[in-house]
Amino acid sequence: MGAEEALELLDSLVYRKTGERLGTTQRIILRNLWEDRKQTYQNIADICGYTEAHLKAVGAELWQILTNVLGEKVSKSNFSSVVQRLWQSQRLQKMSLIVNPVHNNGKSQEPDYNFVGRDREIGELDSYVVRGAKIILIQGEGGVGKTTLARRYFKAQGFDFLELWMAKESQHIVSVESVVEEWLRVDFNEEPGKEFGINLDRLRRKLRDETRKIGVLIDNLESALDRNGQIIASRRSYVELLRVLADPSIQSITLITSRERLYESGVDVTFYPLGGLDECTWQKFFTSCQIKSNSSALSEMYKAFGGNAKAMQIISGAITTDFEGNADIYWRENKHDLLIEPELKNLVASQFDRLEQMDSEAYRLLCRLGCYRYQDVTHVSVQGLQCLLWDVPEQQARRVVRYLTDRLLIEFRKGKYWLHPVICTEAIARLKQSGEWQIANQKAAEFWNQSVTQVENPQDALMALEAYHHYMEIGDYEQAADVIIRSRPKKCDHSISLGVLFNRLGLLETLISVINPLIYNLHSDYHLNILYNLLGRAYHQIGNINLALECHYKSNKIAEKNNFLQERISSSFNLGLCYTDLWEIDKASEIFYYVKNLAATDRNYYQYVVYSLCCLAYLDSSVGNNENITLMLREAEAGLSHDRLTSWGIGTSLLFLSLTYKNLGLIDKALLMCHQAINHCRQNQFSFLEARATSCLASLYREQGQFTVAIDKHLEAIANMNKVSDKCNLAKAYYQLGLTYQRMGEVNQSRDTFHQAIVIFNDLPAPKQVEKVQITMMRLENS
Repeated sequence: MGAEEALELLDSLVYRKTGERLGTTQRIILRNLWEDRKQTYQNIADICGYTEAHLKAVGAELWQILTNVLGEKVSKSNFSSVVQRLWQSQRLQKMSLIVNPVHNNGKSQEPDYNFVGRDREIGELDSYVVRGAKIILIQGEGGVGKTTLARRYFKAQGFDFLELWMAKESQHIVSVESVVEEWLRVDFNEEPGKEFGINLDRLRRKLRDETRKIGVLIDNLESALDRNGQIIASRRSYVELLRVLADPSIQSITLITSRERLYESGVDVTFYPLGGLDECTWQKFFTSCQIKSNSSALSEMYKAFGGNAKAMQIISGAITTDFEGNADIYWRENKHDLLIEPELKNLVASQFDRLEQMDSEAYRLLCRLGCYRYQDVTHVSVQGLQCLLWDVPEQQARRVVRYLTDRLLIEFRKGKYWLHPVICTEAIARLKQSGEWQIANQKAAEFWNQSVTQVENPQDALMALEAYHHYMEIGDYEQAADVIIRSRPKKCDHSISLGVLFNRLGLLETLISVINPLIYNLHSDYHLNILYNLLGRAYHQIGNINLALECHYKSNKIAEKNNFLQERISSSFNLGLCYTDLWEIDKASEIFYYVKNLAATDRNYYQYVVYSLCCLAYLDSSVGNNENITLMLREAEAGLSHDRLTSWGIGTSLLFLSLTYKNLGLIDKALLMCHQAINHCRQNQFSFLEARATSCLASLYREQGQFTVAIDKHLEAIANMNKVSDKCNLAKAYYQLGLTYQRMGEVNQSRDTFHQAIVIFNDLPAPKQVEKVQITMMRLENS
């Protein structure tokens, strides 16, 4: 009988008698004393981080509880023998607890909450048996419930089963000769012979008996395995027993539980990987323990611990004992330290410790994998693992990876690898202690830089940004800045920086969150200049124009001081766009003329001449200043085919041209430009720009009197702008919708929509835009 089964039995008995579960500290005392009854409270305190006085107090209360529950005197010195005697009594009487309540003589039996949610797994094990499997190895991480499932399977199928529990330390594993002798003497009432081979033959004959359903449970086999998955040299005789148990002629079924796989030639083993419980089972278990939650705490805990059955029991005990059954408070205080419970910490640490003893290269890789974040990008490729094996020959790298996957210490599926959050917590702690934190993050950053060469969608962008996080983690701020600034090839475009791509893809809040902590740690004016410009664009797009202006002015100042021509042009142009949205027409026009003239001095920046002309034509047409518009439009349209224009620049220019032709009353030409803009945006996945072009299209349908279509397009644009938080253009879209309602004679709807526009413009703040809407409303009132 193992420690886990003893704990399950005691916990079940205590719960039925008192309605309470064994607490975390009580379990620690029982487990340590079960494994070594000579341990003192001081020994346990040293291992688990408690004080001796605290453990003595908990122990005194525990022995009294068990005395009351079991009906006989229980103490530190005799509790294991009392439990063994009770278990043997239950076994002889063939008593078994059940998973679900069933009726017995009209009475409902109590469910065993120590075993929940494994009906599917029992069915799958049975299907292997039906197909002829004789030995099934249930493999899983510590605490996942392997042993409990094996015992439950045997009980559910009506097996009498023999049990062999492997000691944690290989030197303490009992000889197989003694095991077989004990089985023959105790379980089959037959006196064993003097030779091991004879006893194995006798056991084989017993297991061929068709009148008895006999199961064999070999628990925690990993301690008897070497690094190659074979039985250790000092216990090779166990192979002979396994060959007997794998004999197709016998009637018995053997279930082996292990964290690692068994690879022995001549022993046919079926592997059954066991994962965590499902979330519904977790919820039911915590409900059965009368644990309360009014938030997503239980769901978050389930995900963090991967449905681990032991974690479920340990945490539920801690919540019940120390937090009065309130899961929300427990999780709020402990979610940033998944190994806060000593029992969980020891469970995970034991897996790392064994790995370190068995394979130092695999151990180092497991620890190094703690440098990855597994957040925005939840996995890495096999190359992401291999880059961390910088001190291992390339031909051995795949062997090291295979060693970890075979032992289920890393999660993997379809070429994607990641660490379970709890394993990751321990890996991070050990990696930082090892002195390899710096180099591991450097290698990981280099991996992301090399693996993401082209960015076409948000996921690509987030993967490319992972290198930034690694550099930030080790305080290499200039390299972190370079990740955001460095140009990357993009389909249908020149090379573009990751920061610009984040802006185009609508990842604005993310961009702001990574630039702000960076700029306060940089010394390079070049980096600061570009980052302020990127930050200003992001603030502008989310509607915080004051901060946008501040950033662009800072960028412009640095560019002028260092004579960075491209950044002077770019930051000035972005200032012009800000003042355009504020409807500061004179200021915006002045800036665009400055940009046009400055860009004309170097053919490498001709694209800004085209962009400025489109913006100037729009502004002049908006106030009726049409004197130079024809020439500006002619040059701007001719410049659209210039190879210096970016795909974003082409889309923006087409939109401004469409708005200009609308102002001039040339609706057909405006429609042509608008449709070109929309098609261009769809081809390049510019959702922000497409929403603005859709609003423009709606206003053109209004001018044609197609009010129904116009309203549909207005609402589509507004919905998409809300989705991407394009605040300034959202206000403009409401203004255009109000104009359409006004043209339709829908006075109340027009007034309400204008008010929505005013509220958003006030938030920006953009007083001249507010004034423009109010003048329109006054005309409505007076008409």
